[in-house]
Amino acid sequence: MCPLCSDTASPYAQDKKRDYFRCPTCSLIFVPKKFHLPPPLEKSLYDYHQNDPSDAGYRNFLGKIAEPLTKLLKPGMRGLDFGSGPGPTLYQMLKELGFPTDIYDPFYADNPKMLEKQYDFVTCTEVAEHFCDPKGSFDKLTGLVKPKGYLALMTLFWKDGMSFADWWYKNDATHVAFYSRRTIRWLEKKYGLRALHLDERAVIFQTD
Repeated sequence: MCPLCSDTASPYAQDKKRDYFRCPTCSLIFVPKKFHLPPPLEKSLYDYHQNDPSDAGYRNFLGKIAEPLTKLLKPGMRGLDFGSGPGPTLYQMLKELGFPTDIYDPFYADNPKMLEKQYDFVTCTEVAEHFCDPKGSFDKLTGLVKPKGYLALMTLFWKDGMSFADWWYKNDATHVAFYSRRTIRWLEKKYGLRALHLDERAVIFQTD
């Protein structure tokens, strides 16, 4: 069963470590739960991430979502960086640009109070591919955004026609959900979203 839309999914690919299924309805490619890492092991891998706020290269990478997002924001808007990681950087960049931003991360900034209010914008960078429960995660994310607010996601989108066997992005053991433009269109219909920006790495939705 697809963990995003609950339709019946079919086997799609297999490698030496994991199986992959694909949903015919929302086009999500996902790894069955039996192959998911236990949380302590998952966190131990995230601890190796070099997410340094002073790293110009990392800031440039995050600029792929920050630049198109800030063009849409108005002065005074406040946001949340969901899944901010061990070295929160995007929230710092947004604050520097005049948009106060809170952080939440289940491993590094687990403050449930941050999830009890709504924001003008929510960012989720290099996080959606880690969603063990995509439906629950998108239910939560969309609920955090005010009407006419923005949900900005950054992940590497799968494209039809690519060789999945050779796609490097699937090889990270913590990556368990992969999205395509078809998935984006499904999310728009399901949650009442409108994609204002979409490229191979980022999508920015506006809520109804």
